[in-house]
Amino acid sequence: MSNFRKWLPPMSTLTAFEAAVRHGGFSRAGQEIGLTQSAVSRQIAQLEAWLQTPLFDRIGRRVRLNEAGRAYAEDLLPALDNIRRASARASARPSQTALRVATLPSFGMRWLAPRLPQLTARHPDLVIDFAARSQPFDFGHEDFDAAVHFGVAEEWPGVAMDFLFREEAVPVCAPAWLAAHPLREPADLLHVPLLSQSSRRDAWARWLTAAGVDASGLAPGPAFEHFLMLAQASAAGAGVALIPSFLIRPELEAGTLVIPFARPMSTEQAYYLVYPPDALAGPLAQFRDWMVDQAGRG
Repeated sequence: MSNFRKWLPPMSTLTAFEAAVRHGGFSRAGQEIGLTQSAVSRQIAQLEAWLQTPLFDRIGRRVRLNEAGRAYAEDLLPALDNIRRASARASARPSQTALRVATLPSFGMRWLAPRLPQLTARHPDLVIDFAARSQPFDFGHEDFDAAVHFGVAEEWPGVAMDFLFREEAVPVCAPAWLAAHPLREPADLLHVPLLSQSSRRDAWARWLTAAGVDASGLAPGPAFEHFLMLAQASAAGAGVALIPSFLIRPELEAGTLVIPFARPMSTEQAYYLVYPPDALAGPLAQFRDWMVDQAGRG
């Protein structure tokens, strides 16, 4: 084996390691790169065997980057970023009208996807590749032209940003479940399973407080990473979920989910289209104008 290849671990192990470092664990890393948690763990173990040194400390079911892992990451991650940027520059786009857009998974499935025929009708030459991303990222390190962000503008500095809309979250449950567990007033929710979205675990406390209910003793309930998983659990009779109404319009229209209390909750957080500063031209400008127009239609 040449000296060059001797010190070059398999790329799959480096990809898994880099994702695990950024996400602080194997589960979220696997979701990003399309592997199971156990598969990421095997890739990390292979890299540790290759290096003949552990990179993570295993504490029960949790992992934590150790000193050797931190030192390796400090040298490795910038090199991988350089490879990405070089590859992006060397790789030609399939056409001058192609865009890559990162979107929140549930937003992409329930808001963007049904509207794509209208985009195609307006701009038939515009080609868009969508990918799921749930957190802000550096456009300089990721090959995306734009992204959909939910939150407040200050959470994603250094980008151009167009306001799309705010959401209204409503409590929902299965009609059969509601018949078996009558809810007469918001305080009754304190005694039933409350399902949450994992990044908004405080949403129920805020909703109950707004409804005049003391939520100080609210016990945590099951949480799901994506809203559509949350909707499916609620429709199956697992409990009451708090979900943005625009994401569950089909379920509400079909009657598989019902709203026990017509008390929508809105916050200062909103959906935005974000993109690099000074990048608004050509296909991106067309996509941006269409997105803002569609958001204004409700």
